Amino acid sequence: MIIASQKRKENIAEYLLYMWHIEDLIRANDLDIDKIKVNIINRYADLSSAQIKEMTEWYESLIDMMRREGVEKSGHLQMNKNILSAMVALHQTLLKDPKFPDYTAEFYKTLPYIVELRSKSGENKSGEIETCLNALYGMLMLRMQGKEISKQTVDAISAISHFIAVLSHDFKLDENDQLFKREDM
Repeated sequence: MIIASQKRKENIAEYLLYMWHIEDLIRANDLDIDKIKVNIINRYADLSSAQIKEMTEWYESLIDMMRREGVEKSGHLQMNKNILSAMVALHQTLLKDPKFPDYTAEFYKTLPYIVELRSKSGENKSGEIETCLNALYGMLMLRMQGKEISKQTVDAISAISHFIAVLSHDFKLDENDQLFKREDM
């Protein structure tokens, strides 16, 4: 909750990946707040009782949302889907606007990796931004599991990560009404 709030302010992609991870952690703990307290919340030794209470309530609200939205086994909360949709909308706006040639160039530099990843995804084809975020999340999971990662994958993730960082930066500027007011345009 504290980390989520900080990430939401700083980097929308990191926030979204963090929230996907939280969804998975909740699932791994069977949507059971008692298990979450033992396995997650209690590991934060430096929290005050008020912070523990607040964090517990945050997890409880997420569990409730996951149940109401039917994403107990898989999928993402609507609030996370909304953020993804906002990122996609900004991406499409930036690609269409000739005032953003650097963004467009970064996207086209990354596009071959996106196309390759989408070709490997079988029936579940995602849009470009979701494909990038899925790749970054997959890399995060591989690293957490200590799995070996090929040079080709590292190169692809590096390009995707840079592209998503540019989009996240522009997203933050847009949220602060600064993107289309930049003097260099």
